[in-house]
Amino acid sequence: MSFNSFGHLFRVTTWGESHGPALGATVDGCPPNIPLNEEMLQVWLDKRKPGQNKYTTQRREPDQVEILSGVFEGKTTGTPIQLMIRNTDQRSKDYGDIIEKFRPGHADITYWQKYGIRDHRGGGRSSARETAARVAAGGVARAVLDVLVPEIKILGYMTQMGAKQIDRANVDLSEINNNPFWSPDTKAADDWAAYLDELRKSGNSVGAVIEVIAQGVPAGLGAPVYAKLDTDISTAMMSINAVKGVEIGAGMGAAELTGEDNADEITMGPNGPEYSSNHAGGILGGISTGQDLICRFAVKPTSSILKTRKTITKSGEDTEIITKGRHDPCVGIRAVPVGEAMMACVVLDHWLLHRGQIGENQGKIG
Repeated sequence: MSFNSFGHLFRVTTWGESHGPALGATVDGCPPNIPLNEEMLQVWLDKRKPGQNKYTTQRREPDQVEILSGVFEGKTTGTPIQLMIRNTDQRSKDYGDIIEKFRPGHADITYWQKYGIRDHRGGGRSSARETAARVAAGGVARAVLDVLVPEIKILGYMTQMGAKQIDRANVDLSEINNNPFWSPDTKAADDWAAYLDELRKSGNSVGAVIEVIAQGVPAGLGAPVYAKLDTDISTAMMSINAVKGVEIGAGMGAAELTGEDNADEITMGPNGPEYSSNHAGGILGGISTGQDLICRFAVKPTSSILKTRKTITKSGEDTEIITKGRHDPCVGIRAVPVGEAMMACVVLDHWLLHRGQIGENQGKIG
């Protein structure tokens, strides 16, 4: 059975392993005549690539994307787009000590229990290296949105590292690209830097929360009951390596609110409905309201740490393990562009679905 694809009309299939010769994505369902070249995709891959600063893994990968099909004379043809990213800085010898051992917190043990075989070199298919292919596919989705729905803008940023959260009063979205944590709060970024330095030097790691917003999304995207927009956004984000929780809008915090507090009151404005708040995260009944889509996801601490942990061998013996190699002390940092890519793919997919089913026959207000 194949479960390496996602999307309905805009469909992405990723392939490849962490220490294989290459990885990539096949994008099917991309509309034709969309301007696209490798430089347009590289912008997004450069945000995710490793080794950019001391707070990420020191594996040196250029993450140079190659377009092998589906583009002719700088425009998409409507046929499958094949994207490839070559691995150039594998150090498989770093994983020689874990051939017979299972790393706690990793998928080593479950891959073995399911398949009876696993690629121990960096985790193979379960490695977060796979997300490079998602970012490339997300670049294709952004290129389509820029042409067909240019008012849609997608932005991701970190809101929490460990127990340290941003101060919403200090949020300035223009600051996101000015620090290594994609933080909209520069003071929080400074605090995170000192905190992560200490963790990194001690061989430990920490989790994070990432928020992704999509602005300018029209009302009407999504469909009841199994193609809800928030369902597909949640599925997309939860599929990212190391993600253990997803929220839409107020999310888990909605449980603390009363109905009076939670209701996003509606008034009629000069350009249509206006809402007093956005606890729903821009989605009601699985359908977009026209407000910003707001999603958050929690990323667990990197499981590969230089701390002795108890584990077992494939033969069932108790043992201990220290995971060597080059790993992110906070994998949430490089998860930001991945979350953006997944949001872009889902929003485009639902925009195409909506256009196909409804077209211009939407309900009108006013």
